Amino acid sequence: MPVDNSRLKGFYKLSVPERRAMLAEIAELSDEQVAAWENAELDEGTADRMIENVIGRYSLPIGVATNFIIDDEHYLIPFVVEEASVVAAASNMAKRCQAKGGFTSNNTDPVMIGQIQIVGCENPSDSRDAILAAKDELIQSCNDVDPILVKFGGGCKDVEVRIIETMSGQMVIVHILVDCRDAMGANAVNTMAETIAPQIESISGGTVILRIISNLAVHRLARVSATFTPEEMADTGTDATRGTEVINGVIQAYHFAAADPFRATTHNKGIMNAISPIAIACGQDWRAIESGAHSYCAYGREYGSMTHWEKDDDGNLVGSIEIPMAVGLVGGAIRIHPGAQANVALLGINSADQLAKCMAAAGLAQNLGALRALATGGIQAGHMKLHLRNMCASAGAEESEIEAVANKVRESGERITMAAVEAALNSVRGN
Repeated sequence: MPVDNSRLKGFYKLSVPERRAMLAEIAELSDEQVAAWENAELDEGTADRMIENVIGRYSLPIGVATNFIIDDEHYLIPFVVEEASVVAAASNMAKRCQAKGGFTSNNTDPVMIGQIQIVGCENPSDSRDAILAAKDELIQSCNDVDPILVKFGGGCKDVEVRIIETMSGQMVIVHILVDCRDAMGANAVNTMAETIAPQIESISGGTVILRIISNLAVHRLARVSATFTPEEMADTGTDATRGTEVINGVIQAYHFAAADPFRATTHNKGIMNAISPIAIACGQDWRAIESGAHSYCAYGREYGSMTHWEKDDDGNLVGSIEIPMAVGLVGGAIRIHPGAQANVALLGINSADQLAKCMAAAGLAQNLGALRALATGGIQAGHMKLHLRNMCASAGAEESEIEAVANKVRESGERITMAAVEAALNSVRGN
């Protein structure tokens, strides 16, 4: 179950072991789950089973985004990411919509598309009509492959057929629409597509080539929205006038992304700064999620924003996101990766739908964090402030020197640059 309260005041001030201990108590995690964070590396046997030609393991930090209320439930959301400021920005923006109840989701059913490519049809229109006439038979053949999925309410639900023009001539493309329930669905969909390929050839009179899932999951959408008051959007305090100025700046920044693919690409990369780290943390196929999300932004239109921002009649900022979200809690890395299992336990989720809405909410919050920074003082100052300790280490500061060097840079009031860090390090060392 989700946690009772996602507001962890002073959490960032605790040591790493203290943070683990607090989360273990809040989320009622087992010793084994906590150990999966502390002893971050996979054992070599597990790693060797996951992929080929294994030579070792590679670690990234796990951070926790706080303050998330989604559909009236609190969530602590794990991020596996190397970039500073991502976790902080998502947490900060999540807190700013709590006055209006946090985030609200309205996801669609978890339906994935399996594609079957047919070439060499004498009359593609007749082949299409014949396939559609045999729809019920094809659906039944698909569902015979995976009776357990059908038992839980999933399975093949529909068959669609398109004729497309290609450099090789006309092709007939069959889509099987499969409700995958709590699985991502690639194995189930691919197996169904391969199973009915001989039937498709017989019915169409053509030759089947490809039988593969599509990651443009237009039927499996995560939809999340949130409302932010002018008071919550102010820099400090409850200055509604200043908050309205910030909201106007955010909307102008959004309009830029919505109209220009060059801006939209970076705008959307910022959204995926939250979504992909959660996918990695929870053992998901983050490449499929990235591919589907970006493709959806160009589906039937010029590439644009993954999010939408506007003002309501009361002057509040209203944001929403709608993207494909092919995630699952059944199968994949999550079944064998102890870190992924611990992160899902921290989330307290028990369905793919819950994971999808957490990821979408984090993406929306992350987007607002970037837009708000860009529309006010610029994004770099805040990012560099959080990146400062890494810069100190890169400059050669020892562990015992890092905080002293960082404090000296902060106290100088200068722009945070590597030159300023190196000067501060020399000062700390008395050079």
